Amino acid sequence: MLKEFVSRDFVSYEDFVENYKVKVPENFNFAYDVVDKIAEKNPDKTAIVWCNDLGEEKRITFLELKEYSNRAANFFKSTGVRKGDRVMVILKSRYEFWYCILGLHKLGAVCVPATHMLKTRDIVYRLNAADIKMVISVAMDGILDSIDEAQKQSPSLLYKSVVGGDRKGWINFNEKLETSEKVFERPVGDEGTTNSDMSLLYFTSGTTGYPKMVSHNFTYPLGHIHTAKYWQNVKDGGLHYTVADTGWAKAVWGQIYGQWICNSAVFVYDYHNKFSARDILKAIEKYRVTTFCAPPTIYRFMIKEDLTQYDLSSLEYCVVAGEPLNPEVYNKFLQMTGIKLMEGYGQTELTVTIGTFPWMKPKPGSMGKPAPGYHIELLDEEGNPCEVGQEGQIVIRTDKQKPLGMFDGYYRDPEKTREVWKDGIYYTGDMAWYDEDGYFWFVGRADDVIKSSGYRIGPFEVESALMEHPSVVECAVTAAPDELRGQVVKATIVLAKGYKPSDRLKKELQDHVKRVTAPYKYPRIVEFVEELPKTISGKIRRVEIREKEKKQS
Repeated sequence: MLKEFVSRDFVSYEDFVENYKVKVPENFNFAYDVVDKIAEKNPDKTAIVWCNDLGEEKRITFLELKEYSNRAANFFKSTGVRKGDRVMVILKSRYEFWYCILGLHKLGAVCVPATHMLKTRDIVYRLNAADIKMVISVAMDGILDSIDEAQKQSPSLLYKSVVGGDRKGWINFNEKLETSEKVFERPVGDEGTTNSDMSLLYFTSGTTGYPKMVSHNFTYPLGHIHTAKYWQNVKDGGLHYTVADTGWAKAVWGQIYGQWICNSAVFVYDYHNKFSARDILKAIEKYRVTTFCAPPTIYRFMIKEDLTQYDLSSLEYCVVAGEPLNPEVYNKFLQMTGIKLMEGYGQTELTVTIGTFPWMKPKPGSMGKPAPGYHIELLDEEGNPCEVGQEGQIVIRTDKQKPLGMFDGYYRDPEKTREVWKDGIYYTGDMAWYDEDGYFWFVGRADDVIKSSGYRIGPFEVESALMEHPSVVECAVTAAPDELRGQVVKATIVLAKGYKPSDRLKKELQDHVKRVTAPYKYPRIVEFVEELPKTISGKIRRVEIREKEKKQS
């Protein structure tokens, strides 16, 4: 399948960047042009290996995907969903998510993935902002109650369908799926999809204001070929595991598009209980996962386990993204497994934008180099290009070429789109610097950078210093208001087993930071906590820590 879109192999990073081209068919539709084609040529080929922490498991072939996505498309159509209608899908990591997203692609409707952790207020905003016509939700009382309550304030919501259970006023998705026809003819004419039609809509939150709606078109899956093949390094016939809930954009980075184009099956683990590093390690061992992608949080917990107790011999390649990787985590994982973690960077609006690709030697803590098609620059506060070692905002020049897979803009918000994308330049809002070898190093969000007594301090470098201390399992560094210095560095720390909070340990950690990095960066405030606030995807919510600090000051 890959050869239909990328016609050659590459021998070096330079060759890759210069010569990587993707053939984009007219009116491309991933569900028909990838999934159904594989089903016709190799119907018994495994597409998904699914399990959950209740002991259930399921292997899904491409033929089953074709038939059940057809059933899903017929079900959606029977309720009145049409091309262009927005359908919110809240399914955690249930396998029905794949039937839904492919069925919506076939119908030409817009899939709007969302997390089950949303509350009524969140749902009301999303339903009305996007005029959601239908919601498909997993059978969980909390989220179902919130949707029912939200519907009272959301006139666009006409249909609700529940997966894995029954509920009054809701359509039983599983029953309707089984009774729907398993043949669905590809729509043509005005009902058929075009490359520029919207296929996916993601709500993405910033540090201020309501979440923005990121609009992706039908060519978006092709933008993830380099994500899967040249960053995750998935294998033909392999099994790739990206740790991600389907409500997060990382799920489509690692659990469907690029992986299937590259002939790799995907592994999905659906959690009912709290995340466990041991469960992940057992799953890698049992199902013989070959390639693995997770945020640094996951690796931090994994290296705290005795990895000699698990057979990880199937594991060939591991990548990391979501937030910067602390060198200490990189070094320990390499020591324990012999595998080098290959970092990458991107956003919901983008695909892999900067990465450590197979031909490159990883530099622990560095994101790597620009992906093909992404013309990256760093700009200072005056808009001037940065020199080697100088911090600036990561921007993407799109005046000559828009990268394949880059979003079309924020849906129904041209003003917000213009704020970040103007004069052929897209401003990511992320700060970085690059070294003499062209490797980029993440500093933080533009609003995460700490300005103290005239110094600019990136939270990541302080976090990395703290992570080297054996007492620290996790930490988040943020700015705290200070009358004298404007801001000071605050470290919120989760301690390892065997360590207890104390003034003595606080002083020891402060002195440790002074020794391993510039002394002015040390945390003047240290708070010990049981756990850090995180998003569903595992990213640390520094904004929540900052807001708490402001209220207390």
